Amino acid sequence: MWETSARLLRLLSLLQTRRDWSGAELAERLEVTPRTVRRDVDRLRGLGYPVLATAGIAGYRLGAGADLPPLLLDDDEAVAVAMGLRTAAGGSITGIEETSVRALAKLEQVLPSRLRHRINALHTVTVPMANTGPTVDPSTLTAIAAACRDSLRLRFDYRTHDGASSIRTTEPHRLVHSGRRWYLVGWDVDRRDWRTYRVDRLDPRTPTGPRFTPRTPPDPDVGGYTSRAVSTSAYRYQARFTLHVSAETAAERIAPTTGTLEPIDERSCTLRAGSNSLDELGIYVATMGFDFQVHEPPELVEHVRTLAARLAGATG
Repeated sequence: MWETSARLLRLLSLLQTRRDWSGAELAERLEVTPRTVRRDVDRLRGLGYPVLATAGIAGYRLGAGADLPPLLLDDDEAVAVAMGLRTAAGGSITGIEETSVRALAKLEQVLPSRLRHRINALHTVTVPMANTGPTVDPSTLTAIAAACRDSLRLRFDYRTHDGASSIRTTEPHRLVHSGRRWYLVGWDVDRRDWRTYRVDRLDPRTPTGPRFTPRTPPDPDVGGYTSRAVSTSAYRYQARFTLHVSAETAAERIAPTTGTLEPIDERSCTLRAGSNSLDELGIYVATMGFDFQVHEPPELVEHVRTLAARLAGATG
């Protein structure tokens, strides 16, 4: 009986980790026969868990029920959730602060003491900076995340940086958080190309759909792709510099939303950044405090020479 109960908890945990499972996959993970999986699924249903049969793959899915099933978290997951709730309580997402505090109180009530000590230690030595970036409605994030998870097309109203509004249809791929802003990376159906969207500038339309077959992303490193897209691609001038400092040191001064860094060796790296102004590019790099060389575009090389002569003349 104890072995069966433990297996049911493991089965419930697996069903919570992803949307669809085939019976064969569950049997392999649980080290039982497919017939035992079917019996265990029936036991979960008898306990009130809405385990649905899925068409096509002879599998199972944990559906939405009248009550939220217990979430089964390992130690690291529990610590991550608790720290995430504490961060959210500080106001990183619009309107979620009070809800995060309530959820955190429920979680910490049932945490074993060893995990409470880990979380309190992390919280004690962590000091958040004031959030000055744009905030995002949590319902917008959950709508996008669900569309990404279920491979459903997403239509939304989108405002560009100059205030123009348009309706976009995308095959959403991933949400990316830069630390200050949320971005959606997806395939733009009308433009037939990959695009990056600021989440604080979009308003999802309902309903979502239809389903689509996920495409191969433009880069396996979706975070790096997003950094390049928001720091260079959208601008008139796309510059390349060599910084005479390690990429790790440069990253302390250069945010991923303002430039992308590629290590050359232990003492130098490549910086790629974009702007609609040559002055902005030249002054931005010069004030980083690192020795550097500018390689492209050619007009920026000439502009930096002009700036250097102007600054030298100002001290004469």
